[in-house]
Amino acid sequence: MPWSIRNFLATHNLLAVSANCREAAMNTEQELDTVFLADAGTILNYQALKFPNREELTGKEEPDRVHDLGGVVAGTLSFSRAQPQHLAFLLAYGLGEAASTPVGAGGYRHTITPRSGEVDECRSNPSFTAAMRFGRQVLKRRFASCFIEQVRLELGRDGWAKAMGSVGGSGKVDDNTRVEEVGAAFNAPSLTLAANGVEGGTAAERLSNVQALKVLHPATQAWEDVSYQAVSGAEPAVIGITPPGAGGDLTTYRIYYLPRESGWMAFPDRVEEPPLKVSQVEVYLGGRWDGAQFLGGHRLAAQVRRLTWTLKNNLALESVPGAGGSYANRAFRRGREQKLEVDRDFRDFLMGQHLHDNDYLSFYLKAMGPEFEPGLNYQVELIFPRVAVMAAPVKAAQRRLAENVELAVLEDDEYDSVIAYVQNKVSSYMG
Repeated sequence: MPWSIRNFLATHNLLAVSANCREAAMNTEQELDTVFLADAGTILNYQALKFPNREELTGKEEPDRVHDLGGVVAGTLSFSRAQPQHLAFLLAYGLGEAASTPVGAGGYRHTITPRSGEVDECRSNPSFTAAMRFGRQVLKRRFASCFIEQVRLELGRDGWAKAMGSVGGSGKVDDNTRVEEVGAAFNAPSLTLAANGVEGGTAAERLSNVQALKVLHPATQAWEDVSYQAVSGAEPAVIGITPPGAGGDLTTYRIYYLPRESGWMAFPDRVEEPPLKVSQVEVYLGGRWDGAQFLGGHRLAAQVRRLTWTLKNNLALESVPGAGGSYANRAFRRGREQKLEVDRDFRDFLMGQHLHDNDYLSFYLKAMGPEFEPGLNYQVELIFPRVAVMAAPVKAAQRRLAENVELAVLEDDEYDSVIAYVQNKVSSYMG
């Protein structure tokens, strides 16, 4: 058996996405262009849809078969130290429209707005391709046609901006694992793969990337583990084993391994930006957005304890005739919803008055980081041209009065429901 333990630390996981270019069509993989610095708990999982035949006439009390209906992909991309690029990616794919213009010598300003209508006959929102490396050597898996179903931005006290995106995928998945059957004698000292080399630049890495080796015992017809000691760097690879038996009967071996990487398995470089601090955020309520700037309004400064924005696409992934595989082939929004929540000191009755009057306000948020060139900062702006107070219950918090203000985000006749501006050094999103 391998003498080294395969590295399965979660902090060795990597997340890669096609942030800069969307998929041309559903279930058509796009090239991966960005590795994000995400939280260690960020994992995309394939969720198999399997059904025991409980409701069929089996002649037995209990099911005796499992029917495989394919599967879907689900997970949450979590960024506890959100960078401008994280928000640009989540909002571009979450809202659906993005346009980029150069600023300065090497910067770009991205305008992100809600999409009206469909992308094509299969999608309401653009889709991206994602991939994950699990541990350092366990496996790599690619997920086609991922969609941002929900975005949550949280600005709390004494910390960083936090961003989360709920992901749903069509279920079209492939990975870098191989299971190969090789015919050889029961007393064979080595096995040769049909065509592939084994991933790894050193003998130890190649040995670790053969994850299991089994033989079908000629007498018992049971699969048994086989010890292996070395893996050559050739292509096809030769694996040195301890002969499992003395006889020369021909039998079948199964080799579970990671092949030499190619194509999507080579992840791009990580892109990194300064994370946004909550203390860098400016918040304004009231006023008016005129299409170019936010005019007037009241600045909410020391009174804000926490601010949260939630975007829900209510996206439904469906498998209908025409998919050509065991995965979903359409994804449509059932209606976008947005909500703002402001936990603030109860220093005045203005929010309660807005609730009573049932009037409409504008909301503006700006988070500015350090400069990436003189006069140009990493920054994120969010403009909500039309909001309304839905609730403002009062509470006691740390011996002071506070109120949880819930604001409904509404669609404005001229400027839509939300406009996001992100400024950084990335040339485009979802191009």
